[in-house]
Amino acid sequence: MMTAPLVSYRSDSDSDNDTKSQVHPEKVDPDALAHLQPLKSGRTMSLAVLNSAPEVAVKEAVETGVHLDPSLKEVTYNPTYETMFAPEFGPVNPYTSQQMAAPRNMLSGYAEPAHVNNFMFEQQRRTFSTFGYALDPSVDTSQNSSNSYIGAVDEAEKKKGLTVFEVGPKKTDKRKKVQGGEANDIDNYLGPWAKYVDEKDGAKPSEDEQKELDEITAKRQKKGRNEEEAPAEEKTILHVKDAYDYQGRSYLHVPQDVGINLRTADIPDKCYLPKKQIHVWSGHTKGVSAIRLFPVSGHLLLSCSMDCKIKLWEVYNERRCVRTFIGHSKAVRDICFNNTGTQYMSAAYDRYLKLWDTETGQCISRFTNRKVPYCVKFNPDEDKQNLFVAGMSDKKIVQWDVRTGEVVQEYDRHLGAVNTITFVDENRRFVSTSDDKSLRVWEWDIPVDFKYIAEPSMHSMPAVTLSPNGKWLACQSMDNQILIFGAQNRFRLNKKKIFKGHMVAGYACQVDFSPDMSYVVSGDADGKLNIWDWKTTKLYHRIKAHDKVCISALWHPHETSKVITCGWDGQIKLWD
Repeated sequence: MMTAPLVSYRSDSDSDNDTKSQVHPEKVDPDALAHLQPLKSGRTMSLAVLNSAPEVAVKEAVETGVHLDPSLKEVTYNPTYETMFAPEFGPVNPYTSQQMAAPRNMLSGYAEPAHVNNFMFEQQRRTFSTFGYALDPSVDTSQNSSNSYIGAVDEAEKKKGLTVFEVGPKKTDKRKKVQGGEANDIDNYLGPWAKYVDEKDGAKPSEDEQKELDEITAKRQKKGRNEEEAPAEEKTILHVKDAYDYQGRSYLHVPQDVGINLRTADIPDKCYLPKKQIHVWSGHTKGVSAIRLFPVSGHLLLSCSMDCKIKLWEVYNERRCVRTFIGHSKAVRDICFNNTGTQYMSAAYDRYLKLWDTETGQCISRFTNRKVPYCVKFNPDEDKQNLFVAGMSDKKIVQWDVRTGEVVQEYDRHLGAVNTITFVDENRRFVSTSDDKSLRVWEWDIPVDFKYIAEPSMHSMPAVTLSPNGKWLACQSMDNQILIFGAQNRFRLNKKKIFKGHMVAGYACQVDFSPDMSYVVSGDADGKLNIWDWKTTKLYHRIKAHDKVCISALWHPHETSKVITCGWDGQIKLWD
């Protein structure tokens, strides 16, 4: 920018030479100065040209302190507010509001730099999450008044403002000191640990603990080891009036009067979201562990529970409890029908696997290898119905023959307890998951896994379901998502199909598909039934199904919108 010059003129008495030295024709246009020609008079006149250029910071102004260079690290004088917030370049914006002129270093305003020690921050965070109070950072904490805390102020006053690291009994060394431990006693010095002697019996239990231990010991001595490991006595209760109808048909007979054909494996063309609860099966006194539908028809429902009982229910008509099977001394973990549904296996924490007759309620045979079975599956092939496999707590998958009652094969490659077994590829192979966070694929009767899947990012997958078309495996992962693996040949993770939005960490919530592969359903730790769209993986619907964990969800294979759920509140519910 340029400032208009100050031009001075004198009368005719001045010499022509002097005038020529002031004005140079090649530099100044005469026409531009015509209106400034002085009147013909004897006096001298000076005209000041109006300066219309705005005020800007120039070098002299910077040096004299009118403008403050933002790159300066040190200022040797006290600048004014206008100086500090003057524009770096160019004129001041006349339309600037007070809000616009205020300095800011972030979108919402000006954040002053602050520093909190990492330990102090973590200390206050943990104190707040544990006790509900923490120091108020905006108040002077040296006064230590009730106003200096946020959150549960009453709790802070009660605990005198102690942090989570300061509360609790101080650990004291209860070991006895003996002679020979002091370094200054050179003749008797036996080393730095010599002054302590551990108690021979270790830490003594308290009176309450001692009573409890005495009771347990007395019970064990009374029962004896052999008697304790003996299988529980089996019995059954029939809840319906007649086991057979007027034609001599039992409750295993598929009903014909329910409006759909249950005898065939036909699936509905289009499935819909269930909206409301239409029935509750109640009879278990503790949480339900698993539910299984009768093969092909799905007209009966088998449930096992932590009350050590197994119950058979009607899905249609009156929806009664048909029969109760009692024969385990501890909670029943898993159940599995054979292909025809005439028999089923049960696995319980009493370390026994038992084969039951579905119609009569008789226990046909018992199997055990002194380990807890976590899952059990019959081989689905028609010519191998006498064989079943069980995933055990000792990291093995054990294969039994029902006819001989002997172990015929062991699959021993997992590094943790085996949680699930799922048959794939026309039953030639089966997939197992374990607490070792891996997935292994086995050829039937070959005890070496031919496929091993384990990634650093993988979590344990305690519930696995095969899709109705046999192409996909839905695995409930402990990082609160359902992973989909291909069930043919390569067993690759399908990264486009990951279902999220539910909370299942720590619970083996069973997943299922709708018969037309439109939806994926699963329970969660909050007792909710979650329904996702298979194509988009979006969470479509969520229903509060149970008061406690919703451990399993089954979509009926012949119904368009009927879903059965069970939970740890002891109830089984039907949704439509």
